[in-house]
Amino acid sequence: MHEKNYLYLLFNLKMTVTLKFLYPMKKLFLICGLVMFSFVAVKAQDVAKDNKNAPEITFTKLVHDYGTIYQEGDGNCEFEFKNTGKEPLVLTTVTSSCGCTIPEWPKKPILPGKTDVIKVKYDTKRIGKIAKQVTVNSNAKNTPVVLKIEGNVIEKPNANIPEKKTNAGATPVAK
Repeated sequence: MHEKNYLYLLFNLKMTVTLKFLYPMKKLFLICGLVMFSFVAVKAQDVAKDNKNAPEITFTKLVHDYGTIYQEGDGNCEFEFKNTGKEPLVLTTVTSSCGCTIPEWPKKPILPGKTDVIKVKYDTKRIGKIAKQVTVNSNAKNTPVVLKIEGNVIEKPNANIPEKKTNAGATPVAK
């Protein structure tokens, strides 16, 4: 009986020591795995920048100025770009700095030398200054590219229709 208790205690002690040793090791392996993954992800971006044949995105303009527009006016604009690299260009994400700005971009690859557009719609219901950014991420060596929209939205003028004044003596009135 005494031997069984001794073996039981020895087994439990061994398992406790093993578990206490393995738990920090699991944490260590997890942390090492995350660091390695981050390194690989960053290195993959560097490969595109080092590739001399990689696509390159070139915009005709980086800033669109609406000027002064009326509330609920036309908030649409376009940013034209060209693939000046030697491989197909793929726009992965195009995000805006605010929910009031909605970008729309081509999902298909843009071949070298070809042009396309990113359409941006700004919600002009808000009165005030416009200063928003649209970030373009792609497989280009010059990614990301930040586009800007700016301007000023003012209140619509009242659309009162002038009333025609009549001269009671000169204008015939139906009776």
